[in-house]
Amino acid sequence: MDFQAYISKIRTFLSYKVFTTLIYCILGLLLFVILFHNVKPETYDIELFSVADKTIRSPKTVEDEIKTSEARENAADQIDKVYVFKKEMAQNRVSLITSIFDFVKDTNYESHKVVDENSSEIKNEEAAITLQTRLKQLKTRLTENVSEDITNSISDQIFMTLLQTEGAELQNTKDIVVQNVESVMNDKIREDGVEAARKLVADYIKMSGLSDELKNVAIDLGKYAIIPNDLYDPVLTDDRKKQAKEDVEPVKILQGQIIVQEGHLIDRETYRQLEMLGLLKSNPTIKPLIGLGIFVILAIGSIYMYFSRLATTEDKKQNYLLLASLIFICSIIIMKIIGLMENANLNKIAYIFPAAMAPMLIKTMINERLALIMTILIASCGSIVFHDGISNTIDIEVAVYILFSGLAGVLFVSSRNERSHILRAGLLVSCINLLLIFFLLLIGGGQFTITEYLYFGLFSVVSGILSSVFTIGLLPFFEAGFGILSTMRLIELSNPNHPLLKKLLTETPGTYHHSVMVANLAEAACEAIGANGLLARVGCYYHDVGKTKRPPFFIENQMNIENPHDRLPPETSKDIIISHATDGAKELRKHKLPREIVDIAEQHHGTSLLKFFYYKAKKLDENTPESEYRYPGPKPQTKEAAVISLADSVEAAVRSMANPTPSEIRLLVHNIAQDKILDGQFNECNLTLKEIELVKKRFCETLNGIFHSRIEYPDLKQQKVIGSDTAN
Repeated sequence: MDFQAYISKIRTFLSYKVFTTLIYCILGLLLFVILFHNVKPETYDIELFSVADKTIRSPKTVEDEIKTSEARENAADQIDKVYVFKKEMAQNRVSLITSIFDFVKDTNYESHKVVDENSSEIKNEEAAITLQTRLKQLKTRLTENVSEDITNSISDQIFMTLLQTEGAELQNTKDIVVQNVESVMNDKIREDGVEAARKLVADYIKMSGLSDELKNVAIDLGKYAIIPNDLYDPVLTDDRKKQAKEDVEPVKILQGQIIVQEGHLIDRETYRQLEMLGLLKSNPTIKPLIGLGIFVILAIGSIYMYFSRLATTEDKKQNYLLLASLIFICSIIIMKIIGLMENANLNKIAYIFPAAMAPMLIKTMINERLALIMTILIASCGSIVFHDGISNTIDIEVAVYILFSGLAGVLFVSSRNERSHILRAGLLVSCINLLLIFFLLLIGGGQFTITEYLYFGLFSVVSGILSSVFTIGLLPFFEAGFGILSTMRLIELSNPNHPLLKKLLTETPGTYHHSVMVANLAEAACEAIGANGLLARVGCYYHDVGKTKRPPFFIENQMNIENPHDRLPPETSKDIIISHATDGAKELRKHKLPREIVDIAEQHHGTSLLKFFYYKAKKLDENTPESEYRYPGPKPQTKEAAVISLADSVEAAVRSMANPTPSEIRLLVHNIAQDKILDGQFNECNLTLKEIELVKKRFCETLNGIFHSRIEYPDLKQQKVIGSDTAN
């Protein structure tokens, strides 16, 4: 039992959804298991204050949060308190002292005015406002007009002394206090420098020419006016500290950085770093495994999305899914085998990986879009497998190399997928790989010797050649195992040396010629409507292979012999003619031809009616049922089968005409197509009416080229006279 038979047997037990779900699960599990070793954290059995038995490097770049926090706190501590010098405070304090003297002056003025108004009526001692009353008035005014609590901060004795001072002496005291306060306040004064500033202003006032009593008053007022004007700003200080913290770069342990050298003591700091990196067996991390799980889900999800939108039958979807999965896993296994060589210190061994193999195989057997998706997935896996000996890391260089190498493979594999074309594509991929190698090596600025450049270049060339060799070698196995009808397989089947075609040519030359003519019509029409022209051509070559069983019973093979149907009843003739479709399908299956070719042989007549023998039978028996004279079908299921069905009828009909004109051909093609449409022969395929019109047009163009007008040759006598230069 072959591979296809095993798959078919499994399908009989499982539904489409269950079977595809099983494939996705197995594919995801295999991918996880294969890549597990590459992301599994390497841990060490190490104890504090023990001696390291090997050099341990960091497998990744991580931030040391504790060290970063310490560095930031140290930077913040280096920031001094921020003070803001408020120059306007000097004027405010001067204005305050000025206001005190002004209120004293006003109070004295009003008191003298009252005395002057009552001097003619009462005695001076009775009319004069007492000093206490004036003090009370002054304090009231100061309380009402000054925001500060001056009356409690300055003693009553000072106010009383000022109230008893008048005229120029009061003005002189005011000027001295204001001048010295303004002079001292124009300099920066912090909290801890207030006393020194007050002492300074007192010293200045002492040098003035005031009386001792007024000098003491001026000193007290001057000291009161002196306050801090260079003030601590907590908000600005905090902002400066925050900025200092932000300016500190995070302290990182870099990938590949040596954590501890072999033979060195593992102190607390080293032990903490090993613990933070998850390198201790006592404290392993599962984060890389979770990351791998997410990657596998994304990879399988992308494949699922593609196949869920693929417009084809469920059987084909399953075949393509299984085929793509096998190619994908084979590619990853090859990648793993090459990845193991990294442990043997073979530098840049990843560049020998045949990155274009899987994309070329998938494009050849399935399509280009899936090949591009697989290229991206394989490149992603390559970045995980090849990691320069540092576990649970990814290598972007390798990913870029595999990605562009795979894309080159997809682009260079032509539609004519013969072995020579695949080998040529592999050589072109080698050229692209070589350019990629130099791009990656030169842009990285690495220092390599000429020998190393040649060494890496050799890897890239071998990669492209291996891709084509593996593609050519694996292609027949995949095609045979999955029944994939690739372009290469079709080209091989079109070879006239195929046993069935040789049999058709030798035993039924008329049928062979008819098949070639139908192939010309069908291929041109299929290409016009976007169907597979090559499949149509090859299908035509084999569609009448069943006629080799009884060649004389088909009119194209009856050369200079009597038609055997003239001596047979219509029932027997009908059975012989109808059987050629089923006999051909059996013969094709026997020779293990692809299912698409077998389907064309079975479906090219659909359920059409054998009109000649049916009407012959009707003459013998009016009650003859029409169903007995129809082909068993099935009707054409694909565009290619439908076009071949129409081409088969058109070619046979036109061949029976003597010197057909273009208008006659066009009318005949239209009538045959209309008859098949009305008979429902195209009801089970996705051939549209618009496409049928294109098919008819292309049939007419091709047939007009075949049955073009010819120049009549003269008879033998005239030919002798005219000569042999007559052209056709």
